[in-house]
Amino acid sequence: MALRVNEGDQDGWAVIQVRGEMDLVTSPVLRQRVHEAVADGRRRLVLDLSEVLFCDSSGVGVLIATRRLIRSCQGELRLILPARGAEDGSHVNRVLAALGVRRLFSVYADVDTAVLDSVPPLSA
Repeated sequence: MALRVNEGDQDGWAVIQVRGEMDLVTSPVLRQRVHEAVADGRRRLVLDLSEVLFCDSSGVGVLIATRRLIRSCQGELRLILPARGAEDGSHVNRVLAALGVRRLFSVYADVDTAVLDSVPPLSA
């Protein structure tokens, strides 16, 4: 399955919506979009991963590299990883938790909540 990446803006945040599978072949697409957003001066970034069906180590690598890039620009990164039941929860959320890196990210249930400064992230 291919990776589809759409971009938009909401309340001063660049929102990148990702759909499909993040793997060795498709992850560079997301990496490029993130770099383009930062090159355009965007420092507040929401990655909506709620429709990512699969994520391997290369996808996780892109997320960690994105975190590093945004932090180096004194920016802010927020991930959308909706918390559902254990059986049908976010695949990316499970992968990040299994690797012990979920705590590195500010995670929200949806974009509307993520762009509000008054709402704290979900607990790890």
